[in-house]
Amino acid sequence: MWLFVVVLVIALMIPITAILLDSPLGRSLARRLEGQGSGTEGRGSSEVRELERRIDVLETDLQDLTRSITGMREEIQFVQRLLEDPKKKRT
Repeated sequence: MWLFVVVLVIALMIPITAILLDSPLGRSLARRLEGQGSGTEGRGSSEVRELERRIDVLETDLQDLTRSITGMREEIQFVQRLLEDPKKKRT
């Protein structure tokens, strides 16, 4: 009987452990444990540099998108003017 209870408890603990480890709380705990095992000072500065690089890339992409939207807005206004009064454009 005890063997059955032990096997049942172990069988139930496996999915519960998997769910907890895959949760945000488990991921946070893993990151914290991982940070304690290695030198965080060196990693911190490299992470900051990586974030700065990513921000620069995102800012460049944002500027490109802004230019594209501005161009599309001008094209839409041009098409709207053509559709509003096509006779006025011919004369």
